[in-house]
Amino acid sequence: MTTTIKDIARQIGISYSSVSRALNGKPGVGEKMRCRIVALADELGYQPNDLARGLVNKTSKTIGVIIPDINNPFFGEIVKGIIETANEEHYEVFLCISEWDSVKERDYINTLSKKRVDGIILKPAMDHKKNIYEHIRAPIMFIEQSWQDNQSEHTVEVDNVKGGYMAISHLIDCGYRNIGFLAGRKDSYSSALRMTGCESALQEKALLLNRDWIENSDFNIEGGYEATKRLLSRAKGIDAIFAFNDILALGAMQALKELGYEIPGDIGVMGYDNITYSGLPQIQLTTINQPKYELGRMISSTLLDIIKDREILEKKVVLSPTLISRATTCETIHR
Repeated sequence: MTTTIKDIARQIGISYSSVSRALNGKPGVGEKMRCRIVALADELGYQPNDLARGLVNKTSKTIGVIIPDINNPFFGEIVKGIIETANEEHYEVFLCISEWDSVKERDYINTLSKKRVDGIILKPAMDHKKNIYEHIRAPIMFIEQSWQDNQSEHTVEVDNVKGGYMAISHLIDCGYRNIGFLAGRKDSYSSALRMTGCESALQEKALLLNRDWIENSDFNIEGGYEATKRLLSRAKGIDAIFAFNDILALGAMQALKELGYEIPGDIGVMGYDNITYSGLPQIQLTTINQPKYELGRMISSTLLDIIKDREILEKKVVLSPTLISRATTCETIHR
């Protein structure tokens, strides 16, 4: 049978409130009595009731995390940073996977609200208007900005415009000129930001963006594979492909090898995210590194700051990407 505060109070012959004050380190109990209470609690195997404590303190010491895809290591590394930071502050994490389904996302939000989580971290399944989340009472932190309006928000993201610029600048420096794009989902605002950076880099070199050489698909290997085949079937002369995440790039590499192209000699491949797989010896993908673990830690710590101080109106943090040059792009080519 579970030991309660009442059991401890009954054995010692003192009030419930005195036991509670002693176990919670509050004043009003002498040191000798406090030691006696703590010793008996240990002997009886007393465990505090976090739910009851939360009802008293109006906190649950829990946060909810909703991400769209657990198979992509990009999100896995972010979640690791979130959980480790939350645990350091004695918060537990409920992890939910929306599978890029906005209906599942809504259901998870409702479930987390019923559990009275103290805050929610969310990567939206679709890029909506922010006002669809305004009914959520708990503070909400977004993984990347997901809309183009200027509404107030709490978000941590990596500079997508800079990342796109760095990727295309690298491809141009390598000598590639006819660049195709695997841009992921058509409604992705982060992809739109990366494309803005791409256009800026192209304009600096007096090159034009060929919009017929942009393919959209789901952000998975199958999407990258099929999009690459569609792209090459109509876009003759492409000498490089920039995939807007590493998973798309892996699909592109598979399609290119099946079609008989040499990487990077015939067609160079650039990814985005620097997931663990991209650095494997048999892959060696050139990519844009996002500080994923650090992103997760920053998101988690920022949300905890907001939970402690609800008066924070807007908290936005932007981290910087870096270029990781590997074997799927040439150091220098001559064309």
